[in-house]
Amino acid sequence: MSNSAQTSASKRIAALLDENSFVEVGAYITARSTDFNLAEKATPEDGVITGYGTIDGSLVYVYSQDASVLGGSIGEMHAKKISGIYAMAEKMGAPVIGLIDCAGLRLQESTDALDGFGKLYVSQVMASGVVPQISAIFGTCGGGMAVSSAMADFIFMEDKKAKLFVNAPNALEGNYAEKCNTASAAFQSEDTGLVDFTGDEASILAQIRTLVSVLPANNEDDASYGECTDDLNRGSAALAGYVGASDLALKEISDDGFFLEVKKNFAPSMVTGFIRLNGSTVGCVANRTQVYGENGVKEAEYEAVLTGNGCDKATKFVSFCDAFNIPLLTLVNVKGYKGSKNTEKKIAKAAGRLTYAYANASVPKVTVVTGEAYGTAYLTMNSKSIGADVVYAWPNAVIGMMEASAAAKIMYADEIAAADDKVALINEKAASYRELQSSALAAAKRGYVDDIIEAADTRKRVIAAFEMLFTKREDRPDRKHGTV
Repeated sequence: MSNSAQTSASKRIAALLDENSFVEVGAYITARSTDFNLAEKATPEDGVITGYGTIDGSLVYVYSQDASVLGGSIGEMHAKKISGIYAMAEKMGAPVIGLIDCAGLRLQESTDALDGFGKLYVSQVMASGVVPQISAIFGTCGGGMAVSSAMADFIFMEDKKAKLFVNAPNALEGNYAEKCNTASAAFQSEDTGLVDFTGDEASILAQIRTLVSVLPANNEDDASYGECTDDLNRGSAALAGYVGASDLALKEISDDGFFLEVKKNFAPSMVTGFIRLNGSTVGCVANRTQVYGENGVKEAEYEAVLTGNGCDKATKFVSFCDAFNIPLLTLVNVKGYKGSKNTEKKIAKAAGRLTYAYANASVPKVTVVTGEAYGTAYLTMNSKSIGADVVYAWPNAVIGMMEASAAAKIMYADEIAAADDKVALINEKAASYRELQSSALAAAKRGYVDDIIEAADTRKRVIAAFEMLFTKREDRPDRKHGTV
């Protein structure tokens, strides 16, 4: 870093990138404005270090805001430097990583700063779906910078000192930071779902390196493949016990147990993340009903239902994978939709968007029904009906309109009402309905399931399916974009 003191901004870059790989761009740029005595203040690099380097040998572009220069505030030249890095990244097809520590717009530059910020927004929009964008928040990220970070594909946030907000907690009527710190990493990761990963500074930088290692460099040139050292035919007897704990199931399926979970703290009944299969990155979405700690003790239980937040979480992830040609694996264990007043406010739209995201995705898509798969909630979870290329089911999976007993009560209401032993009749009719309409075998006979597989064989069967789908090509209608 030719013109940089060892500030926090420069140290973060050094810790993030491969040793001695960083090349600074725009090191001599300073503020251009002279209003409000700004010319008398030193603004080295205009408060942001920009350049490029490598992570495990792969090219990345990076900018790191320097809070020691006017609070890291964004002025005209500050924004112009970041936009310049975006332009280079798009030409070369490499990810952009922003290390955020920013006091907001620079008041002394007013409309010049606003114009620069607007052009930065445009740069991000043009790069969306072309190169991965990552934001990591280490200090303040407020107002317009929060909007900028929200346009990134993945957001990391330091969990003690970092602040992310459009309006500061104390500016909200009836609120203050001690009452509800809406700018905290906990709030932004658990309540809003905006932040994907949290941790201390060192762990965040390490997590970014891991994420970059599994992502394609851009939407056309996939360099996310690695050599597989795991047995492609490895079975796992433990898988059958992980119907509810789908995160553990994904670890069992993945090469060497690798699983990078995304938005782990938000809507935990829906799991999203990346695994590796035969060395290739695969995006995963799964329903979860049980959470276990590292000691193997069950920590939480959830209904096997879709929630509004869970659908939103999965929709963003599926859309990202489709944009960057990452195959999708879905593990299904869902019996319906969450029933509550709050959920009802958004569930129809959220489920509609997830259905659209799956049906619109043209990447290879494999689904495994591990438990229950009822009604339109199952359709939404990448069923054969909305475009899954291959659908497998475990032997005890249940696939149908609704739970067999409930269906029997509706279909045979008059007979049940007249029966002396109502329970026995319900059980009899439910068993018949289950065999004819709600079993994995019944679905397979109708072509809605391609094969019934043993849980232990899931890894090798899924790997084989994705290998077969490697050259998949699928056209979509000629249109500008959908509107769902």
